[in-house]
Amino acid sequence: MAIPKPKYEIATIEGDGIGPEVCQSAVTVLTHACPPGLLAFAHVPGGAGHYVRTGQVLPDETYDACRRADAILHGAAGMPGVTYPDGTEVGNDLHLRLRFRLDLFANVRPIYLYQGDFSPLKSREAGSIDYVIVRENTEGLYASRGGGVVLRGEVATDTLVVTRHGTERVARFAFDLARKRHGAPLDGQRRVTVCDKANILRTYAFFRSVCDDVHRDYPDVAIDYAYVDAITVHMVKRPDFYDVIVAENMFGDIISDLGAATVGGLGIAPSAEVGDEFGLFQGAHGSAPDIAGMNVASPLATILSGAFMLRWIGERHEDPRLLEAAARIERAVQTTLAQRRYIPRDLGGMASCTEVTQAVCDNLN
Repeated sequence: MAIPKPKYEIATIEGDGIGPEVCQSAVTVLTHACPPGLLAFAHVPGGAGHYVRTGQVLPDETYDACRRADAILHGAAGMPGVTYPDGTEVGNDLHLRLRFRLDLFANVRPIYLYQGDFSPLKSREAGSIDYVIVRENTEGLYASRGGGVVLRGEVATDTLVVTRHGTERVARFAFDLARKRHGAPLDGQRRVTVCDKANILRTYAFFRSVCDDVHRDYPDVAIDYAYVDAITVHMVKRPDFYDVIVAENMFGDIISDLGAATVGGLGIAPSAEVGDEFGLFQGAHGSAPDIAGMNVASPLATILSGAFMLRWIGERHEDPRLLEAAARIERAVQTTLAQRRYIPRDLGGMASCTEVTQAVCDNLN
């Protein structure tokens, strides 16, 4: 049985661009929502800006702090033109290094419609889109990063890697998650949809077969299949059918952004990268350097990621204080958006980052 702790340490990497603004907003809301002293935020450096100054995107002291912490809260990383010699972005390397070194095998992207008019899809009501995309986070095509081959400037190859171990554990994560949820909005059915391209590539046929093997342990959860091209249509035309979607790394990356677009965009999309021991939480958006320092970025994705973090820690330690705080933050965001007074610009309003943050804090009460 897990034992609640008197204090939880959060390694906090603000990063680049709007990262510091939205991260500070999330820390403010988390501090308001939790009992005094329950959370301790350890601010540590990292990101493209730190790389420019020091030559390190993830310093050793930051990695050590992340290993010691109960969770990691990240703002955003990346700066225009800051790349490695091979042309890849330095900013992405921060969480990629943490992902592989901490074995954060499940990338979790909740897709939830808070207000119907935030969606570009017509006739959608609040709550009618409510599913989670679980993306395998350490294999797939992205496992080839840094290992691809460019031959004589004529041919470039990368390798798609799918293993039984990697697929089995992310599939089990998806089925376990479906058991905790209330089913799809359309029919209440607990369901895992396997997104792949099994009709073309052996790797994806293997991915599907391993998911089938895992499903045998979950007779109470339905299994469904969708090719990645077809699911982009279904996520637009019948998003209420979905409950949990599990996908290979690259496919999951692509459809996650599509899902976010159907509920208002990346500015309201939380995300988590979790493993058996560690968890990293950040908004699904990028660093948006063009609006950095202008106090116009939406903090909602990072605030909701912070609530996700509290729930993850609370479940691991069976701590009702964190679980209650997570639920209060999500209700406060819902109330803030329903009140319509402080809507961030990416959702059609004019509220500043600080105004949205303060409104969420006010609604915690």
